[in-house]
Amino acid sequence: METAKNLETFSTDGEKVEQKSFWGKFGSVKIGAVPLPLYIIIALVVYAAAVYKQLPADMLGGFAVIMVMGIFLGDMGMRIPVLKDIGGPAILSLLVPSILVFFNVINLTGMNAVTQLMKTSNFLYLYISVLVVGSILGMNRRVLIQGFTRMFVPLIVGTIAGLVVGALVGLLFGYDIKHTIFYIVVPIIGGGIGEGILPLSLGYGQVLGKASETFVGQLIPAAVIGNTVAIICAGVLANLGKRKPELTGNGVLVKTKGGDGISGATSIDKPIEFPLMGAGLLIACSFFILGGLGNKFLGIPGPVLMIIAAAVVKSIKVMPAKMEQGAYHLYKFVSGSLTWPLMVGLGMLYIPLKDVVKIVTPGYVIICAAVVLAIMISGFYVGKLMKMFPVDAAIVTGCHSGLGGTGDVAILSASGRMSLMPFAQVSTRIGGASTVILAIMLLKLFS
Repeated sequence: METAKNLETFSTDGEKVEQKSFWGKFGSVKIGAVPLPLYIIIALVVYAAAVYKQLPADMLGGFAVIMVMGIFLGDMGMRIPVLKDIGGPAILSLLVPSILVFFNVINLTGMNAVTQLMKTSNFLYLYISVLVVGSILGMNRRVLIQGFTRMFVPLIVGTIAGLVVGALVGLLFGYDIKHTIFYIVVPIIGGGIGEGILPLSLGYGQVLGKASETFVGQLIPAAVIGNTVAIICAGVLANLGKRKPELTGNGVLVKTKGGDGISGATSIDKPIEFPLMGAGLLIACSFFILGGLGNKFLGIPGPVLMIIAAAVVKSIKVMPAKMEQGAYHLYKFVSGSLTWPLMVGLGMLYIPLKDVVKIVTPGYVIICAAVVLAIMISGFYVGKLMKMFPVDAAIVTGCHSGLGGTGDVAILSASGRMSLMPFAQVSTRIGGASTVILAIMLLKLFS
């Protein structure tokens, strides 16, 4: 009996250990930063509230919906093989909600909550101001200034090459030159979604007198396709560097004894202080309001003035370092936590699936690919003439066609050259901001 009891105890204990191991593993799984069991509970609560029409039609309800979906879709986009290397989180966060709306899976209660957040509360504008101001104020000032001298020529030549080739290939497929430049080429080289397309849509809306949100769905497909092509090209260039070592510095851009000279950090590497983040929010809002005020007196679109003002303030060092730190840390929080949820809101409200399908044709994809190839090929040869390592120069110039910081990481990861990040940031941020400013001003001129 004692033996049987021991065996039973052993059996029972063994079962308990196995059960504990299962639940331990289940609890350790995370969706984004949220443990899976907690995520499921939260998602069920939000779903039930929407079904029984108890979901608040305000910021609370809107954030609940886009956060639940954005955290999940962003996480899945970073896990799925191949897709994770071509902007998977952005693709899923934009397209899946659009598909769900197309098939009426999301009920009216959920749609109302998101509409109130995105349109009435202007969450989109808040996101734009935080990202633009925080990213510029958080840049290494030396990189911001010297980046013009180091990357100016290949960046300008690459931009011109992309515009010319894009326009010519667009003509071959029956696209109007103006449409090709403003709705295909510019979104590709605008600096990503948060820092490029959203300010572009805002500027386009002001210039053309339409709701800015209507332009988002027209601009995003080009940026996503361009980023994908740039990643593939970066991998090809990395292989070229392995076959011909004389063409690459393996992460060093300039052929000098001291290297590139500005490979230091481009961010403010200090502990987070929450009161400073609050000050950063005030600063971001103030720059946005300053842009709107300047628009009244100067006639220049507000987003353009916001970008110029932030760059000038950073360059002449009039902003206290602590305030720059707060704005930058707020930017990091918002870009790291709210980007995919924002994409969900955009996908639900501003990317009608049937319209996207009409936009993305074989000719459209070829135009996007031609733009990126022109940028990177010109970067290769111009870099060679300027005593840069051509492979590395082409990769950095190609970051001009990436999806912002995420695109930079993807492109540099594909080529194994993360040490080029400071220059990639110059290409993406300065090149993108310049593109946004010029595009909006030219659209105003030709409209």
